[in-house]
Amino acid sequence: MIRTIRSSLFYIGFTIWTLVWAFFSLTVTLLPLTARVWTSRLWARTGVSWLHWSCGLRYRVCGLANIPATPCVIVANHQSALETLLLWCIFPRLSYVLKKELLRIPVIGWGLHLSWPIGIDRDAGRQALVEVIEEGKVRLAAGFNVVIFPEGTRHPCGKVGPFSSTAAGLAIRAQVPLLPIAVNSGCFWPRADWRKWPGVVEVQIGPALAPVGKAAALNQQAQDWITTAVAEMGTGPAVKAL
Repeated sequence: MIRTIRSSLFYIGFTIWTLVWAFFSLTVTLLPLTARVWTSRLWARTGVSWLHWSCGLRYRVCGLANIPATPCVIVANHQSALETLLLWCIFPRLSYVLKKELLRIPVIGWGLHLSWPIGIDRDAGRQALVEVIEEGKVRLAAGFNVVIFPEGTRHPCGKVGPFSSTAAGLAIRAQVPLLPIAVNSGCFWPRADWRKWPGVVEVQIGPALAPVGKAAALNQQAQDWITTAVAEMGTGPAVKAL
């Protein structure tokens, strides 16, 4: 009962905050890119703080020393919407690769445009890959880290799905490091339950991988590291409650 109340409180507050932020985004679209990105980061950091206050869900980051001094391609496993917020709390400049449909959502799509994302059509096949490479190189050259969730969809706590090699391909073509990140957010923000569990989400940043060799081999290195890290994190209360 308490978890239901606290989760409801989170959604009410976060929805109101997101709508305010999205409408506010219309007033900053003409400002410099740095200012627009700052508003995106403010939205995410406020959301994470509200999650802590309302649901008792915090996060802990390990491996900050592994973050390169130069822009990189970030490849992370995907368990919930939470990691899209958490990464903004760690990195000052991010460009997410996401579905174009998200950018067309009224109100919310306006805000998403602020952070200079790379919108792709998943059904476009190879053309989508070309767009990610071309647009990704532009973002990286401008000092942004490009974020790709290679599984393409969310997976339950403790599970890692097959990886697309798009992130590795971009890293090699742009000659920037590939940075693997593992999270266990689904153990507290479960895919099949709208309610949140209190606790501490683990965010583990792995060693940056050099952009050498074939994309498939580099992709496998990232997947192996993330899979091992996720397995070592174990499961959380959401799984034990099943």
